[in-house]
Amino acid sequence: MSWQAYIDQSLVGSGNIDKAVICDITGETIWAASADFNLPTAELKAIADSFNDKSEPKKVLSEGVKVNGVKYMTIAADDDSIKSKKGKEGVVAHKTNQAILIAHHPDDVTTPAAFNSVVELAEYLKGVGY
Repeated sequence: MSWQAYIDQSLVGSGNIDKAVICDITGETIWAASADFNLPTAELKAIADSFNDKSEPKKVLSEGVKVNGVKYMTIAADDDSIKSKKGKEGVVAHKTNQAILIAHHPDDVTTPAAFNSVVELAEYLKGVGY
């Protein structure tokens, strides 16, 4: 399956995500993205860097995360994932061995449902070496 197919079928196709991007683990190269979800390199790198942030609290928790030009309040972050919200909509991110999946969910989908869709694909990708 192509990277774009993972976006279109596994993420957006889940019904829990309305736009998404898959990039390399450093946040420097986009592998696939929804048409209206082109994150600047600075936003991708900030998310990628947050996974290696060992400060307490993580910078992404105290400062939030900017995605597609919109700032979201981070409600949870660890070494593998981020959950952020703005009102009822939100952004979730999860890293694999070689990639980062970043997905936006609309206000009629809960953050846990969106997060589960992203983690399901991330775990599959880890299982096949990505």
